[in-house]
Amino acid sequence: MSTGEQRGRKPRADVQRNRTALLETAQRHFLQHGVGTSLEAVAKEAGVGPGTLYRHFPTREALLAAVLQTRSEELVARQADIEQLDDAAQALEQWLRAMEDYFSAFNGLPDPLMAAARAQEPDNPLTIPCGILITATDQYVRAAQLAGHVRASVRGRDLFLAACSVAWIKGTGTEGESLDRLRTLIASGYRRQDTQA
Repeated sequence: MSTGEQRGRKPRADVQRNRTALLETAQRHFLQHGVGTSLEAVAKEAGVGPGTLYRHFPTREALLAAVLQTRSEELVARQADIEQLDDAAQALEQWLRAMEDYFSAFNGLPDPLMAAARAQEPDNPLTIPCGILITATDQYVRAAQLAGHVRASVRGRDLFLAACSVAWIKGTGTEGESLDRLRTLIASGYRRQDTQA
């Protein structure tokens, strides 16, 4: 069999089954124990050895990126709803809230996301999804700037990191009015002076 034919082959059934089991098990562990959960425990519960886990996902970030991909449908659906809004300021606000909820999926998730966004290392599997979200945020920011709602100096990366920060604070157990005040403070920082309430 030629090299080209080998590349075109579908993964063996057992390989795909192991990958699926690892993703499902990792998601449960991330939900229960946070992103710092034991990868050896994930492999054991999935019924594979650590070597199999690391063949599929060489790093914790690779596993986390793959699990996040499986959970992205809700964020995509929320983005589709946001795209229907005529008010650019409201669209930006709702997008920031959608990202905040997405970043709150697992305890400790904001830390590796912020690290990936800051370092922008091409070898980090989280860099690409962070880049996609930053680009989307930039689009909402530019639309709000054109509508006169957001300061010209604000960038999507700034608000991506702000949403990560709010999600991190939420993960400490802070809720209710404290989070609402924090969101208001962030919004008052990116809105233009003459559009602030």
